[in-house]
Amino acid sequence: MNPSQTAYLTFAVVLLLAVIFDLGLLSKKGAAVSISKALWQTCFWVLLAMAFMVFLWWESAPKTALEYLSAYLMEWSLSIDNIFVFILIFTFFRVQEQYYGRVLMIGILMAILLRILFISVGVELVSRFHQVLYVFGALLIYTGISMFLAKTDQQVNLADNRVYKWLQRILPITTEEAGGRFLLVRDGKKWYTSLFVVVVLLATTDLVFAIDSIPAVFGITQDKLVIYTSNIFAILGLRSLFFLLRGAVDKFSYLQQGIAVVLVFIGLKMLAEILHIILPVYVSLAVIVVCIAVSMLLSVTIPPNKKQYKP
Repeated sequence: MNPSQTAYLTFAVVLLLAVIFDLGLLSKKGAAVSISKALWQTCFWVLLAMAFMVFLWWESAPKTALEYLSAYLMEWSLSIDNIFVFILIFTFFRVQEQYYGRVLMIGILMAILLRILFISVGVELVSRFHQVLYVFGALLIYTGISMFLAKTDQQVNLADNRVYKWLQRILPITTEEAGGRFLLVRDGKKWYTSLFVVVVLLATTDLVFAIDSIPAVFGITQDKLVIYTSNIFAILGLRSLFFLLRGAVDKFSYLQQGIAVVLVFIGLKMLAEILHIILPVYVSLAVIVVCIAVSMLLSVTIPPNKKQYKP
């Protein structure tokens, strides 16, 4: 068994045991998640991700481990933006807090499957047409500039969400309280509940964010193992991060600008390859860490603009 196969097998076993541990021991069905429990769960997923980095350092090479760390930090910081939208979705559909944990987990598992499909398509495209990386680079620069200049006080109306409108057209949806169920049967007819809609919106919302984050990871590395594992570890930690940050997401008022600078940098790094300029992986890692750290420091020290997300 070669190092790559060993890494994949180790990742699969660790991931399976971790999900069982998280669902079986750290989470109770129907129970609200406290800040302290969310902190422990967040630490659990972050430490597990770092332990896998140490494994890659030992099993593969330091370069692979640093690429993994860079990609993980990129995905992890972008996932905070996910939480803004997740909060909006739960608020719009008036989901009871006791159902948050289960709905988040199902939505995140669906998001992982969609991401695996999305990454697989990206890997195949890059392997066949290397020039696709330059398209990704241009996309990241455009996205980063747009994100940096975007107004942060704009309102978002989920009633206009395309996926939600599509679900309303093709499925019978009820707003009736269903006791945490996703499907109801009334007079022989099946009705899909708001919780079902929420799960679908969580998964598709994450896929929209993946359109930015996955090309960014391709800008850091084209190693399939690194791309898959960094994405999955970051997304699995989203649930606990949601409970930890849901009351404080509006405090990170400058994080969007920090992420935007990182996206522009990675886009420029990808386009620089046309001129045969290859930056070492530790440069990417340093830029990611500095930008995210500075943006969070500014968010804490400078009074935030009144950033509101209203349904």
